[in-house]
Amino acid sequence: MKEIVLDTETTGLSVRDGHRIVEIGCIELDNLVPTKNIFHVYLNPERKVSEKAFEVHGYTDEFLSTKQKFVEIARDFLSFIEGKKIIIHNAEFDIGHLNNELSLVGLQKISNSNVIDTLELARNKFPGSGISLDALCKRFRIDNSKREKHTALIDCDLLSKVYINLIGQREPTLNLVDNNEVKETSNEGKLDYYKKIILPTKEELLSHSEFLKKNFKKNYF
Repeated sequence: MKEIVLDTETTGLSVRDGHRIVEIGCIELDNLVPTKNIFHVYLNPERKVSEKAFEVHGYTDEFLSTKQKFVEIARDFLSFIEGKKIIIHNAEFDIGHLNNELSLVGLQKISNSNVIDTLELARNKFPGSGISLDALCKRFRIDNSKREKHTALIDCDLLSKVYINLIGQREPTLNLVDNNEVKETSNEGKLDYYKKIILPTKEELLSHSEFLKKNFKKNYF
């Protein structure tokens, strides 16, 4: 299953105040494994960046003035995310800005049914705890030392790792079938993520205990 981890940077917080997107970053996951397929653009927002937004991402008006406008990349962006679930941290913010941009150029908005909000996942899993991206990186021991400024691709990379931890699929393993034979995969050496935990049976535990008693003189029990 292919999913898209997405992040945006903007000129400010609210579309009601006319704020626009200045950067879009997307990383594609295939069965939770990052592929080499990414989408990344800087955008000319056709307005000034607010002081608070500049403090967050550091993109100047001069730097952004030479970049493409959203209308020039809108169809390529929609093509990239088409048919895939979108993973976003605080989706209300990013989808609000993206749908504002899409409406300004007369294109169809993104449906919330296609979006997974990791902020909501974290809020449900860790009620009362810090659920910012930095807080979750700390909880899951994910190195975020490169995040000196908020940039879309760095945030996407961190979020992809946070997402895997949030849904309980931290470690990659080979796909297994019911008869415990290894299932062939077409991912050419990539490992798929497997969530199910297989516990030993009572008979297997008893057999293991007998083996230890028989083969080790020292009393471990």
